[in-house]
Amino acid sequence: MKFRHVPARQGAVWVRQGLRVFFRRPLAFGMLLFIYMFAGPLLMFTVAPLATVGFMIATRQSLEGGFPFATVFLQPLQAGRAQRWAQVRLGIAYAVGIGLVFWLADAVGGASLDALREAVATGRTAPEQLEPLLADPALQWGWLILVAGISLLAVPFWHAPALVHWGGLGAAKSLFFSTVACWRNKGALLVFSLGWAALVVLFALLSNLLFALLGMPQLAFAVVTPAMLIVSAAFYASLYFSFADSFEWPASAPPSDTVEASR
Repeated sequence: MKFRHVPARQGAVWVRQGLRVFFRRPLAFGMLLFIYMFAGPLLMFTVAPLATVGFMIATRQSLEGGFPFATVFLQPLQAGRAQRWAQVRLGIAYAVGIGLVFWLADAVGGASLDALREAVATGRTAPEQLEPLLADPALQWGWLILVAGISLLAVPFWHAPALVHWGGLGAAKSLFFSTVACWRNKGALLVFSLGWAALVVLFALLSNLLFALLGMPQLAFAVVTPAMLIVSAAFYASLYFSFADSFEWPASAPPSDTVEASR
């Protein structure tokens, strides 16, 4: 296993590849996303690394002409005892890390966020009513901590579950090599992230504009919500490509879901 460096424009290729493989098996990836979300907010954080490599396995199976089932989430736990416990440790570490990020963000801007949530719930959504709430420095710092914390935490965990599954690395080594790989390809990952964000924003703007012109702005939310689920499923389907392009595997030992990697 060796690191590979790809140009920044490769991030856009990963987005296109993710969309292509998703639309090849939309029902399968939609089902997998639903199963993952059904775990609930708390459990989702713990199984997030496992879900990540599960979606990667699903992408590989789709590329090979198969139809991925929910068992892709169990395959990383069947690779071997050492790899199984490494995946468990990654899940616990991620849950603790994300919990600390949310705790810190809530400690800084929790009261302001509660005030904003209450205003929206009671229908006080006029610009003059929301402006002072959105301008609250505590709210802005809370959001900044949340976004920055989740982004930084994503770096060591981006490739780590796949490195455990296909590379046979331990939890600590996988986190280290994931961080190095992400740094080497930071340009491509930035373009990749901006590409997905642009798709979300563009679709939301076009939907709001279209239904506003039709005189039915209330329907925009009903369309945007399932569309965001589709984008989310396609995003998870694209993760495998960022992993596959970031590492060079020996020809004698390519990533495989059926061959247990040496430990």
